[in-house]
Amino acid sequence: MISMSRAPTGSDAILLPDRSGETTPAIRGPSIALALGGGGARGLAHIPMLEAFDELGLKPRVIAGTSIGAVFGAAYASGLSAREIRAHTQEILTLRFDLMRELFSARARSANKLLGIFSTRNALLDPLALLDILMPSRVARRFADLKIPLKLVTTNFYAQEAVVITQGDLMPAIAASMALPAIFQPVLYDGYAHVDGGLTNPLPFDLVAGNGDIVVAVDVSGTPTPSADRALPTATEALFASAFIWERSLIKEKLKSARPDIYIDAGTSHFQVLDFLKLPEILAAANPAKQRLKAKLELILSSETVASEATGVLQAVVAPQPLPPAKKKRRGLLGRAPRLRRDKGKTG
Repeated sequence: MISMSRAPTGSDAILLPDRSGETTPAIRGPSIALALGGGGARGLAHIPMLEAFDELGLKPRVIAGTSIGAVFGAAYASGLSAREIRAHTQEILTLRFDLMRELFSARARSANKLLGIFSTRNALLDPLALLDILMPSRVARRFADLKIPLKLVTTNFYAQEAVVITQGDLMPAIAASMALPAIFQPVLYDGYAHVDGGLTNPLPFDLVAGNGDIVVAVDVSGTPTPSADRALPTATEALFASAFIWERSLIKEKLKSARPDIYIDAGTSHFQVLDFLKLPEILAAANPAKQRLKAKLELILSSETVASEATGVLQAVVAPQPLPPAKKKRRGLLGRAPRLRRDKGKTG
């Protein structure tokens, strides 16, 4: 099923929920809906956030993902643990494929060389071919095979609208969601040209609002940070950062009208969109955000526990006590209580 929707128009924040959800598959606590945003290499910070869920024994009941959030959301929804996702990502980026170093080092090339590549090809990389290399073999190939329901956001290029994909083939949907223009070539999906979902809905917490007791949104969009040795960004930095300036603006507008119950800024702004080879540094930089997420989730869990225990005590105190059994009247032979008969006189 593909549904068309326009993207609706922070600091860390927590709001105790006032809505109820359905039965949750989580191990304990309230049901949680999770939104994972887009941000290029900054999105490697999603791994520590997923580890926070595993360490607390929690599983989201539904996940929405955009761009790299779609990649990690699909892996987690397929049943891989955060530890397995971390190990696989480390293997891919540091051990198995030296080719990745060349592909993700494109940002270090001169602007002229990049423009030369763009003039002869429609992008640097084919996202679907890249997924064949990068994704763990255990990741589901169809939405129907996922352990957790998943909503992926792409952008219909010509209609200029967000598209939410929830069923069908999974890999083309992920490829479409991550197809950032100029870096990845557009993806033909369901007969339409799709590009990065971050261009219309970079942090899709609105798609899971009402699908759980708690909505958690992880923002990895980041902001451009100045360099210590130059006043202006390089041509490459400006090119790649421009899309994320737009995405950050969209997120700010969304947060003005509605907020998730837990909003986490991953704090990896000083990394660039193609800094995938800086995996250890990005994971380390995201660790404080992971601890904030755990603290906020633990606060909600403890609040739920206290409320539950208080409700139980209150019910025990105000519960009507059973009345003592009434004394039964002695009944006669015919089942009726004998009447007391008063003698009219005495004989002596």
